[in-house]
Amino acid sequence: MLDHVFISVSDVARSIAFYEAALAPRGITHVINYDGKDGPRGHPDLKGFGANGRVFFWLRDGVVEGRAAHVGFVANGTTQVDAAFAAAMAAGASEVHPPGAQLHYDPRYYAAQVLDRRL
Repeated sequence: MLDHVFISVSDVARSIAFYEAALAPRGITHVINYDGKDGPRGHPDLKGFGANGRVFFWLRDGVVEGRAAHVGFVANGTTQVDAAFAAAMAAGASEVHPPGAQLHYDPRYYAAQVLDRRL
């Protein structure tokens, strides 16, 4: 089971705004700003997103290396997938796969995929 993910972004403020919009339909919000000086030596500053009392998705300032990360968020049904896709597109994402069945993965798999090329 996965506990958390850090992704590097080139513009932290812009990325926070994007993920606040794109993840809101799933109930995932920006919940904490972690000051790296409070951690072990060399720890980065982090912007944490989470839901249900857990923080699991973190942004950090850094070098963006193309397609170095792919993150999927669980949704509670097709309505949340559709809403998250619409919110991500409205926030400036590029469409990879619109909401729908992705039979190449599983006959029950309903998802959407977007890219935030401006990370």
